[in-house]
Amino acid sequence: MTEAPVLAAPSTQKRRPRLAAGGGRPTWTLLVVLVAVAVATPIVAVVLDGIGSLGATAPPRALLDMVLTTLMLMVGVAAGSLLIGGGLAWLVTAYRFPLRNVFVWLLVLPLAVPAYVLGFVFLSVFDVAGPVQELLRAVFGVDVWVPEVRSLPAAVLVMTLSLYPYVYLLARTALVEHTAGAYDAARTLGAGQGRALRRVLLPLARPWLAAGMALVMMETLTDFATVQYFNVQTVSVGVYLVWKGTFNFHAATQLAVLVLLFAVAVLAGERALRGRARYHRQGGRGQGLQPQRLRGGRAWAATVTCAAAVSVGFLIPVLQLLAWAVGEAAKNTGFLADPRFGQYLVNTLVVAAVTAAACVLLSLGVGHGVRMGGGRFVPWLAQLTSVGYAVPGAVVGIGVLITFATLDNLLEAAGVPGGTGLLVTGSVLGILYAYVIRFLAPAYQAIDASFAKISPTVTYSALSLGAAPQRILARVHAPLAKSGIAVALMLVAIDAVKELPIVLLLRPFGFTTASVWVYELARENFWEKASLPALIIVAAAILPVLVIVRQARTAEDHGKARA
Repeated sequence: MTEAPVLAAPSTQKRRPRLAAGGGRPTWTLLVVLVAVAVATPIVAVVLDGIGSLGATAPPRALLDMVLTTLMLMVGVAAGSLLIGGGLAWLVTAYRFPLRNVFVWLLVLPLAVPAYVLGFVFLSVFDVAGPVQELLRAVFGVDVWVPEVRSLPAAVLVMTLSLYPYVYLLARTALVEHTAGAYDAARTLGAGQGRALRRVLLPLARPWLAAGMALVMMETLTDFATVQYFNVQTVSVGVYLVWKGTFNFHAATQLAVLVLLFAVAVLAGERALRGRARYHRQGGRGQGLQPQRLRGGRAWAATVTCAAAVSVGFLIPVLQLLAWAVGEAAKNTGFLADPRFGQYLVNTLVVAAVTAAACVLLSLGVGHGVRMGGGRFVPWLAQLTSVGYAVPGAVVGIGVLITFATLDNLLEAAGVPGGTGLLVTGSVLGILYAYVIRFLAPAYQAIDASFAKISPTVTYSALSLGAAPQRILARVHAPLAKSGIAVALMLVAIDAVKELPIVLLLRPFGFTTASVWVYELARENFWEKASLPALIIVAAAILPVLVIVRQARTAEDHGKARA
């Protein structure tokens, strides 16, 4: 590697020049403002309603239990992901063993299996009616003691197996790309591999490990279905249950505010784990962490360890889903011809496609507006459009309901009978609006990364030739950012396919998506019937995982070529 991290090194990166020093182009500035307001309004509405209704309604009886359960679940999954993800990253980076080069990328595949799919496969194997407990009863008798499967520890295990790749990817990135020079210096000064790991690599990798754990904890906080399979009631689940079970809207918004506080605490914790130090890379050649070859039993133990992680997190669940789907189709000829399957699949694909297109168009407008608009607050407002990705789906759904209820009241006060009626909250439009709030962030980040690679001189040249901002977007910026647009479309579409709480809260009567169908079937223990829509979700989720693997591999190969 040629680049090594240096603590507290001054950054030499220049600020991105603004194309308009003064007021900029008001139309594009206004577009950025409108998108930021549209994203932030439902979230602000939840906070205002939750705080304003304090004392007006009693909190749920089990509130303290929900808070403690949520904390234990988040900490448990984060710790497990750090142990498994960080340990596997060190194993494949520091050592050579059979199939090591294959497992480097296969270890990412569990990201393609959502936790709520892995959860019901886990229950089918280990629950009371599953083959494991049947075998134990056959061997040791019917009174054999078996740990409770539908429990908090089991939920922690399942979610850890599904989410550890977040930590694995970032930890491996830190070990491969950002620690070469410091590691070489430590070894030159006589430090052994273990001491260099403890005293040099781990402190330098802390920002990446913190970011990975924050991602894991946010995913755990937003989970809705998996925890219910295991009878674990978190605050996020409480929002839905209070709203749908008691119709106590104010109590639901108070719980939603509590969920937001959890999200803020996670982000603050991630910043605290980073510490006050700043990590930058400077030029310089270095061999970095050179893998040591393991031999004999230790080599095969490393191979088995990696194989176990891939098998439990991806291979076994997918094979079980395939077996169920084939078996159900063999004994029930109408399984594949179920009209609901086609309808729910179309619903899923249409909502995902419209959401992806809307997010990409808005992201293009915001990214272009940052370049065309002026003022120091425009880039800040553009970043505000990403806030919805850190907010659980249940909170976004509640916020959309509050927003349009308030809008209805304002319209009725202005003399519009019925306000918006059920035009939004009684149709798929409410789901689409919530989806855009929730998933605008990955689209904007992908497109903004592509825009950052476009030299400002290209835009200056187009402006000097008299091109209007709309023409520059259509003929210059969008074509040059097509790779980012493609990634944004894919990421948003896949997130929309997997989303569950928003649809459950906002769906109109008779509207169901593949994720909701899987959840409803799995909740009733119809494993076989849930297998086919679950396989479609897994197949769709593999696409972004493969893109992540390809990008990581390209970056690593590029780094090796420069070393």
